[in-house]
Order: sequence, then C-alpha cells, then structure tokens
Amino acid sequence: MKLSDFHFDLPEASIAQYPLEDRSASRLLVVDRSSGRWEHRSFRDLPEYLGPGDCLVVNDSRVLPARLIGSRPPGGGSAEALLLKPVGASRWEALVRPAKKLKTGARIQFADRLSATVVGEGERGVRVLEFEPVDDFFERLDQVGRVPLPPYIRHDDSKEDRLRYQTVYARTPGSAAAPTAGLHFTPELLKSVEAAGAERAQITLHVGLGTFQPVQEDEVEDHKMHSEVFEISEEAAAKINNAKRVVAVGTTSTRTLEHAARQGGGVVAPGAGDTDIFLRPGAEFLRVGALVTNFHLPESTLIMLVAAFAGLELTLDAYRHAVREGYRFYSYGDAMLII
Repeated sequence: MKLSDFHFDLPEASIAQYPLEDRSASRLLVVDRSSGRWEHRSFRDLPEYLGPGDCLVVNDSRVLPARLIGSRPPGGGSAEALLLKPVGASRWEALVRPAKKLKTGARIQFADRLSATVVGEGERGVRVLEFEPVDDFFERLDQVGRVPLPPYIRHDDSKEDRLRYQTVYARTPGSAAAPTAGLHFTPELLKSVEAAGAERAQITLHVGLGTFQPVQEDEVEDHKMHSEVFEISEEAAAKINNAKRVVAVGTTSTRTLEHAARQGGGVVAPGAGDTDIFLRPGAEFLRVGALVTNFHLPESTLIMLVAAFAGLELTLDAYRHAVREGYRFYSYGDAMLII
C-alpha cells in the first residue's frame, strides 16, 4: 500500500492543545464494523458497550519526565534528549538534537550532577547516552526532566500536564509518551466498567520511538517499526484468554496482545520481551475484538493499525466525519470505540 492511502486533511484547529477538565467528558465516536455506521456518544457512556464476557485491556505504563534540556560543554550550544528506553545499567537510548553536533564522544550537561556522554549512534537522531552515576537516577530525573509532550502540542509542559498526560492507572515507569486512549478513564468510570460485568486486565508496553518515528517510505510495507518493551502478567493473561471478547484500550495494548497471540498460536502467554509488530491493512487480529483509540496523525503507523482493524475506507470516512463534526484530535483529544 502507498503512504498516501492513509492521508486525510486535518485543520490545525482540530488538534487539542489542552485536556478537558473532566477526563470522561470527551466525545466518543462509536464505529460499527459490520454495519459501517457510527454514532456520537460521550466517553462516559463506554460501559454501556461492555458486559459479562468482556475483558477491557489497558496499558499501565507510566510516562517518565523523559525530556531533558541541557547544553554542550564547554561553552557549547543547547542540547536536548528524549529518553526512549534503558539499554544498560547507566545507558539510555535517546532521541537527541541537534543530532549533527551530538556524535560519539560528545558530552551533554543537563543539570547539576546529571550529565551524559554519547557512546553510540543510530539513525534519525537516535543516540546511546551513558549517564554519570548518581545516587538515584529516577529521583533526579523526576526533579529535572520535563513531560515529553508531543510536538503538535504548542505549549510548554506544566504541573497540570504532569498529572493529565498520565493515565489514572499508570504504575510501571518507562514510557516516553502516554498511551493516550487511556487518558479518558477516571476511577469512577473504571468502577462503572466493573459494574457492567466486564473484567479489566493491565498489561505493560513502554511507548518508545515507534510513536515518534514518521513513515518515510512510499511503500508502507518497507517501513521498519522500532521495538518496544512489553510485559504480561500471569493474572492478566488468564483474564484475557478466558474472555469472550477482548476490548483493547489503545494501539499499544493492541500491539502487545497481537504480538503475544502470534507467539502463542492464538493464546496470550504471560512473559516479557520486545515487539516490533507492524499491524496494517491485511493483518489478521487473533485476540482483539474491539478497540478504544484516539484520533491519530495522517499517514502514521497508528492510523494504519486502526485501518487494519476497521478497514481503510471505513476508517477514513469516520475520520473525515469526525473532522466535520468538530471532534478534537490527538493526545488530548476525543476517542473512538470500534466494535
């Protein structure tokens, strides 16, 4: 397929810059794959579409304050790093800029007692950084790091973003971006899901470069996904495998479930590992039966996954309808439920 097959026109005014005061007040476009129709609801209506036999699967990865601002000593210019994933005791894979000036051997001073040296180079601005030892790296990161808001959000991160660019059930630190479909849930809404008779399973996929990396190849099949770390507990695997219908919250949960199902011959086995699965039209979904997702970038791997699940024509029709109806797009925007 061509990259242009996944294009749609999106006015900049449709991109949500701030979250709603009430997480669950977001709009919900419910898309029925069998009828090809949709209806407009509120996200707080989601439990009406769930019941006994369903298992709602969420990604409990917690976003790190992974954006670091610094300089290139001695007397150098500014430097910035977005930590993607640990690759050793004191080493991190990171997306840096200016990449042309941050080659192997370059040092970056981020703050007092937090500095790193470039010890490896990858493609498209990816570097391996080795940090000088500190007593508690994550505590220091929490002090000096910033919320890694996506580039289409035009304001600097704030205290509110530290709270709102995080799901209410986040518990396992490691992501460089939020699994945004989960941002709509509140503790009260999760109780309503339980009251509807649905199970809830928590799995982990740490969101990394795959979310930020644009598709640059004209032929979609030529795109190489970046690997991300996942974990599925025995408890979660049991709930998922016993469910009549698995309702995945977000593309990250979907990728984790479908990777595990392929590894297990259709059964989701507990365990941990890396996945670079690329779900695009033509892919068979072995475990996911319904999908909760936000509205994604044109020509991104995320809209390709949605198109794989709902069909390309229906996906683009629904997206264009959402634009006309004033839905809010991207991380702080509205949501879809695809059944």
